[in-house]
Amino acid sequence: MVEDIYARGLDHDVTVVIWGKFGRTPKVNKQAGRDHWARVNSTLLSGGGMKAGQVIGATDKLGAFAVSRPIHFRDVLATIYQNLGIEPHGYIRDKANRPVNTLPPTSEVIHELT
Repeated sequence: MVEDIYARGLDHDVTVVIWGKFGRTPKVNKQAGRDHWARVNSTLLSGGGMKAGQVIGATDKLGAFAVSRPIHFRDVLATIYQNLGIEPHGYIRDKANRPVNTLPPTSEVIHELT
């Protein structure tokens, strides 16, 4: 799918996001499975004119904790919004016409991708 987007020259118009809800615990549990682990997970982004082909951040050897360049989910969303032409620090209006922030003011676009 991603190769097709690049082959057709759509890599500036289409953003691909592969993102799970949670990571998995670094250790196997008593039932030989792995539980949800919100401290670390992975996201794959491609297209949208982003600088692809890189890994940003790292975990410890167990995959338990971020040890370099931790990125919050709001920063991933800010990057996606910017690529879609949505102002990450803008606002929308709710049903009562009150302004609501699109994302928290602390969200930042991931500069390595722009």
